[in-house]
Amino acid sequence: MEFLLKLSGCIAASLGKPADRMNVAVTPALPLLVAGSCSPCVMLTVSAIGATDTADKNKEHSANIFDFLTSQLSLSEDRIIVQFNELQPHQVGKKRTVMTFL
Repeated sequence: MEFLLKLSGCIAASLGKPADRMNVAVTPALPLLVAGSCSPCVMLTVSAIGATDTADKNKEHSANIFDFLTSQLSLSEDRIIVQFNELQPHQVGKKRTVMTFL
């Protein structure tokens, strides 16, 4: 639980989003093959509205996330993959509507 809170805080700070907008799921011990190896790794997907729409922003987010994950999980950078997805407000449903109207 502590790791989820720390990861959420790291990503929220990097994206400039409030903590209550973060949704984090971790699936430990999932068999994964990254770069031809089954050694421990992380595959992280970051989906956001208005925060992941440029290479420059994502380069900064990537550096922040890699710093956090390498320090918290003792993984080398080659064992971490981060994918960024830019969402539009009409693509996210909440409170019986979509973010466009919230």
